[in-house]
Amino acid sequence: MGQNDNRQASDAGSTRGMGRGMAVVAWLVLLGMLTVFFQGKLADQQNPNRDVYSTRAEDGRVEVVLQRNRMGHYVADGSINGVAVTFLLDTGATGVAMSPGLAQQVGAPRGQAVMTRTANGNVEGYLTRLRSVQLGAIEQNNVRASVAPGLAIDEVLLGMSFLKNLEMIQRGETLTLRQ
Repeated sequence: MGQNDNRQASDAGSTRGMGRGMAVVAWLVLLGMLTVFFQGKLADQQNPNRDVYSTRAEDGRVEVVLQRNRMGHYVADGSINGVAVTFLLDTGATGVAMSPGLAQQVGAPRGQAVMTRTANGNVEGYLTRLRSVQLGAIEQNNVRASVAPGLAIDEVLLGMSFLKNLEMIQRGETLTLRQ
């Protein structure tokens, strides 16, 4: 076997190695793309209202239509004091409720201490007022809220201090809110 034969064998081995490397890279790229795609699908199942759509009704009132998530809840993105948050609509909650960390992010000061009754029992919370609460094009100012230290979720419970000013119509898997 001559020097030329050794060179050809070496070139063939490096070509095969490069081909394997390209195949590995292609599989990694494909897996990465599938991961991103399915994470988006899962996020849509948890919060199908990441882009809240608003319209004006014939009478001029603003309407927001929300889709129910796979768990049967209405979850939607909105804002408090201009800071993006995710709401979980809760008609059983008296007011808007949030964790202390989230209250700090949105600039909601702790007010008077109060005992609040939750599904997990009684908890000491703090009253506060929110300058602005917005869901789609529906915005309300000076909304009564509470900071609940026992609240361990990232979502804000959007309770009746916001919802009582809206007309709510539930049909099938949708909830229409009218100002």
